[in-house]
Amino acid sequence: MKIITVKHIIDTCGNTDVIDLTGLVISELDKSYIKNGSVLIFVPGCTASVTTIEYEPGLKRDLPELLAKLIPEGRHYHHNKTWGDNNAHAHLRSSVFGTSLNVPFENGELLLGTWQQIVLIDFDERPRKRKVIIQLTGE
Repeated sequence: MKIITVKHIIDTCGNTDVIDLTGLVISELDKSYIKNGSVLIFVPGCTASVTTIEYEPGLKRDLPELLAKLIPEGRHYHHNKTWGDNNAHAHLRSSVFGTSLNVPFENGELLLGTWQQIVLIDFDERPRKRKVIIQLTGE
């Protein structure tokens, strides 16, 4: 079994910025020459997430609007009082989505659904340089 780990830095805008990572993951899979296995995509930190979505303009607008209703900014959060910052909503959103995603692949192809893309979502209130770790495991 082979394991390959690569790291990338992704510039984000914050504020529920949704970035398509699918092409990056496919590129790393192609370079690996691993044909069957799984790929782990992980973002270190507590204010961003990795998940799947249909990456299209409507959903890129719908997702932040939904989260603004479910976990709004500017509300009284204990975290903000504890640390004197204003990003508790980003921590909470990240905890709901999670910071990693595992996708199987077969014959060198990700086994994603037709309209399913891998995305990084940055929930913090400012632009960031996010590290994204891609770990391919297989043979």
